Amino acid sequence: MSVLGVGPAAAATALDFDELYGKISVLGLSFSDKVKSLAGKKVAMRGFMAPPLKAEADFFVLTEIPMALCPFCSSDADWPDNIVVIRLDRAQTFEQANALIEVEGTLEVGSWTDPATGFVSLLRIVGAHFHAV
Repeated sequence: MSVLGVGPAAAATALDFDELYGKISVLGLSFSDKVKSLAGKKVAMRGFMAPPLKAEADFFVLTEIPMALCPFCSSDADWPDNIVVIRLDRAQTFEQANALIEVEGTLEVGSWTDPATGFVSLLRIVGAHFHAV
């Protein structure tokens, strides 16, 4: 018998880079219905860690393909459609940029500026952890 609020945590929903946006037009990016429905929920994504700004931190950028440079942009108007900011549950040392990883955490949707770094993001996975695949 199950007691309300007790039991295994809800499983994360898989989210792929090609599912992030419903439309990309001259007006910019619009989130897909799937992304809108998953806002505030647990998701899992696979991708590559962009080269971090320092060896140990509590955030990084997940990219669809391996990148040689950090893809942070000056504004959300220039936000690439194939990256997601990952805010970790704790600071840690990062993986090689060419290693496939899986990230799990809570999806946040909408423009947000990090007060500590000034970086702007449209999508974030927060309270996240990752492992090599």
